[in-house]
Amino acid sequence: MSIPHLPELLVILFIVVLIFGVGKLPEIAGSMGKSIREFRRGVQVEGTDSDKKPESESVSDSTTDKT
Repeated sequence: MSIPHLPELLVILFIVVLIFGVGKLPEIAGSMGKSIREFRRGVQVEGTDSDKKPESESVSDSTTDKT
């Protein structure tokens, strides 16, 4: 499977414009950009958190309620 070239991209763009309209495209592109940024932040935070030991493992049994 190869990367779509200019004619294929133009057909895809034309279909997207027909479906969503010209006015909606900037809004869709903006929301996609925000989603990608949030995903990257989540991946970075997840990567840094996995290096640390979870606090639930380091808590001793003295914190449990003994009745």
